[in-house]
Parts: sequence; structure tokens; C-alpha cells
Amino acid sequence: MASSVSVSSRLNKVVLQRYFSLPQEGKSQVAYIWIDGTGEGLRSKTRTLDSEPKSVEDIPEWNFGVSGTYQAEGSNSDMYLIPVCMFRDPFTLDPNKLVLCEVLKYNRLPAETNHRNSCNKVMEAVKEHRLWFGMEQEYTLFGTDGHPYGWPANGFPAPQGGSVASVFQTYLSLRQSTGT
Repeated sequence: MASSVSVSSRLNKVVLQRYFSLPQEGKSQVAYIWIDGTGEGLRSKTRTLDSEPKSVEDIPEWNFGVSGTYQAEGSNSDMYLIPVCMFRDPFTLDPNKLVLCEVLKYNRLPAETNHRNSCNKVMEAVKEHRLWFGMEQEYTLFGTDGHPYGWPANGFPAPQGGSVASVFQTYLSLRQSTGT
């Protein structure tokens, strides 16, 4: 059975860290991230800036050709990446940044999968109501052994809910039964 772990995750971490710690001489790598034409896939491309951006306003618009991103519209294949939110890059660290972008078509109208644009218009129209909402992010981090982090090696975690004491007792029972 082929391993589902990527080759890059098996690289020697010392060698990888050596490349991550190379001097950047004042420059900053900015990863532009956007939603592709499927409405679900994420795309990115990285640009080197001459200095570390202090705010999202310091990051220039950029463009991309849509081949392979499911966003082509006839012969007009260029789209614009408009930076809207900037974060410290947790992978390559400062001074590098991750930048979430919205996508505009060649005519500067929102791309079909740019739902942020219409949401932003609605939120601006009702901002005096000070609405609160949240989104639940669901993701799983897997170890190199293919098991989710935090799960027992030979089983499943305790069910959610119940008192802290009963959950902890279930966890201890699982540990004893698996010998971990």
C-alpha cells in the first residue's frame, strides 16, 4: 500500500530548517491565496516584496492567468488578486506573510466565486446592528503514521460530551487497553 504522506514531509527537518533560515536581506515573501473557480479549491502564488508589509494596504494587487483554476471566461483569461487580509506566515515566519485575496475578473467585476464581495456589501449595509457570527472550521492534522494527532494509536478517541471526569476516565481506560 502506497504511503499517503507527502515526500516533503519526510525530508530531514534539519536540512529543511537550514533553507528556511537563509537570510532574506530585508525582503518579504508574500503568498497570495484565493478561492478558485470550483468555489472550494484554494490557490496561491508567491511574490517577493522589497520590504516587509506593515498592513494589507502595503501589498500590491497582482494578477494571474486562469488556466487550470476553472475561472476562464472566453478569451479574457486574466484575473486580479485584491489583498484583503494579511497574516504572519506560520510556516516561513517573519518577515513573510500570507495574504487572503478576493478575485476580480478582467473587467474588475467580482469573479463568480468571489462571495466575499457580496457578503462585504451586506455587512457594510447593516454594520450599525453590530452582527456577530462565526464559522466552524473543520480540519484534521495527520501524523506521519497516518493517524490523526491526539488519537490513540490503536483506536478512537473518547466520545464528545459528558463531564470532564468521565471523559478523562474514558481516556485513561483507552490508554490502559492499548498499552500506551
